[in-house]
Amino acid sequence: MMTRRLVQLYVGLLFYGLSMALLIRADLGLDPWDVFHQGLADRLSLSFGTVVIITGAVVLLLWIPMRQRPGIGTVSNIFVIGLAADLGLWLIPDLQSLTLRVAFLLGGILIIGVASGAYIGAGLGPGPRDGLMTGIVARTGGSVRVVRTGIELSVLAIGWMLGGTVGVGTLLYALAIGPIVHVTLPFFTIRGSDEAPATRAGELAEAKTCPAE
Repeated sequence: MMTRRLVQLYVGLLFYGLSMALLIRADLGLDPWDVFHQGLADRLSLSFGTVVIITGAVVLLLWIPMRQRPGIGTVSNIFVIGLAADLGLWLIPDLQSLTLRVAFLLGGILIIGVASGAYIGAGLGPGPRDGLMTGIVARTGGSVRVVRTGIELSVLAIGWMLGGTVGVGTLLYALAIGPIVHVTLPFFTIRGSDEAPATRAGELAEAKTCPAE
């Protein structure tokens, strides 16, 4: 059981990171956190994946006052996604064809949805950003949707001001990711997990349907 969970976790994180590279190469708009990552990477002259890792580590520190407990999936999320994104950007060249860019956008969103279901369903700990959202909800008693919207509107605005790519892909991601995760999560959820992945993922899928993402 644990072997399956670990394989599912790391395969999911790997494909999540690679699909982030697809969306960047599509250049039609990113999800809010990646708009922030891209804008910050450009300003700091760091690789996109490096900024993903640094941001994830900083966000994880914010768990401390909220008494959130990370799992192996949380720590792995920080490093594997960032490294996989940089690998994908190294392998995938810039695109000129609009047809290919649209295909990369649609494929990237679909893969992210499937990969999300896989790594969340492994039940080995939420990602740092998702844990921040659930931690704030637990501490404040606020709505998942409202808290998620507030966080992602903030990072979207900052990322846009830093030069991150906002476009039709940003809106499409917001509309599509929730339904995709809703479909893929039950397939990948491993029952009997101590992390109760179905509950956490249900919160995530609900939050991902908000206009902020």
